[in-house]
Amino acid sequence: MPVSVIDAGIPNTDAGPDFFNAKIRIGNTMWAGNVEIHQRASDWYAHGHHKDKAYDSVALHVVGEYDSPVCRSNGELVPQAVLHIPEKVRANIRWLLSRDTPVPCAVRLGGLPAIYLSDWMAALAAERLERKASDIFVRLEKYAKDWNEIFYITLMRNFGFGTNSDAFEWLAGSLPYKYILKHRHNPLQVEALLFGQAGLLGAGESPSFITKGIKNAGTTSLPADADPYYLSLCREYEFLRKKYLLQQPVEGFLFKKLRTRPVNFPHVRIAQVAAVWINRDLLFSEIVEKEEIGQIRSLFKALPSEYWNTHYHFGTASSSSQKKTIGKNAINTLLINTVVPVLFAYGKQKRRPEYCDRALKFLEELPPERNHIARFFEKAGVSVGNAGDTQALIQLRREYCDLKKCLYCRIGFRMIDK
Repeated sequence: MPVSVIDAGIPNTDAGPDFFNAKIRIGNTMWAGNVEIHQRASDWYAHGHHKDKAYDSVALHVVGEYDSPVCRSNGELVPQAVLHIPEKVRANIRWLLSRDTPVPCAVRLGGLPAIYLSDWMAALAAERLERKASDIFVRLEKYAKDWNEIFYITLMRNFGFGTNSDAFEWLAGSLPYKYILKHRHNPLQVEALLFGQAGLLGAGESPSFITKGIKNAGTTSLPADADPYYLSLCREYEFLRKKYLLQQPVEGFLFKKLRTRPVNFPHVRIAQVAAVWINRDLLFSEIVEKEEIGQIRSLFKALPSEYWNTHYHFGTASSSSQKKTIGKNAINTLLINTVVPVLFAYGKQKRRPEYCDRALKFLEELPPERNHIARFFEKAGVSVGNAGDTQALIQLRREYCDLKKCLYCRIGFRMIDK
C-alpha cells in the first residue's frame, strides 16, 4: 500500500514520539498524528512503547527492518512503513557521523557544484538573520517595544567585539538610552555616564597617583596632581548618578584588556561609542531612512574627545598621538552584527518586507569577515565573496557541523546521496 508524507510534522527533542502532528496518506486514507522511527520494528517493544499511552497517537511507525507487528497500549495495530536504505547510503552516513573532525565533509566540499552550494549559502544567511531577529524580539518585549532602545542595547553589545560583548551589554542595561539623549550636547557628561556606569571611574580602575586619598569616584578630596579629565568625569558622574538614581555600575574588572591590542582597550571603545551617541540623535531612526550602505557607514565615523588621541586608558599618556576613530573593519563588523539584524527584525515586526530585503542587500554589499570559520571553509574550497557568505558559514558551522546535524544539512544530504 503506498504511503505519502504530506507534512513531516515537528521534530521532538524530548520524550515521546520522534515527530509530532504529521500528515500522512496511507492508501486513500489521510492520517494526522505522530511518527515514531526505529531501526527494527521490535524496538517498539524493547523501548516499552506498547505500554506507554504517549505513543497511542502514533499514526505511522517507520522502520528499517520489519521483524514484528506492533500495537498500541489498547492492542490496536500501528501502521508500519519499511524504509529500505541502500548500503551505499548507510556507508556514507557512517562516514559522515563517525569522522572525528570539526567539519566531516570538508575534504569533499571542493567537488560540490557552485550553484548547489550558493543556494544553500543563501538559505543559511537568511536562517542566521532569522535567529538573530528572534533574539532581538526578546529584547523588544523587555524594553517596551522601543526600537531606538533596542538598537542602543545591540550596538553597545557589539562594541565589545566579542571579548567584552557581555560587559558592554550589561553597561547598556544599567544606563537607559534616554539619559544619553538628554546629555548628548554635553560630550563630557555622556562620557561620564558611560565610564561611570562601566565601573571605570572607581578607585580600583584609576592610576595610583589619581586614587591616592580617594575613597570613591565622587569624593571632592582629590590630589592636586591628578588627571584633570579623569577628575572632571568623576564629578560629572557623581552628580548624574544621584540625579537619575542610576543602578549599581558594572564591575570594572569585567572589562578585559588581556590579549587585546591597545586600540581595542575598553576605555578606547567606550570613548568611541560615546562619540557615536554624541554625534547622532536617534541613530536607528536615521538608519531606517538610509538606503545605501555608504550612507549608514558614515554615521559611525565619529571622533572621540581629544584626550583619547594620546591615551588608551586614564592617567598614562601614550608615546605618540593617534586619533582613535573607529576603523573600517570595525565599522563593517558593527554593520553586519547590529545594523543588518535590527533592520531585518524591524521589517519583520512592522511587516515591511522592503527593510528585510535591504538588510539582505547590505550583507551582499559588505566585504567578508575575516575569522577562523571563513578561513577554514575557504581552505576547503568554498568561495567567500561577501558578508552574507561569512554569516552563512558561521550558521553552517555552529548550527550544523558542531552539532553533527549532517542529515539536516543540504551538503550532508548530497554527500549521503552521492
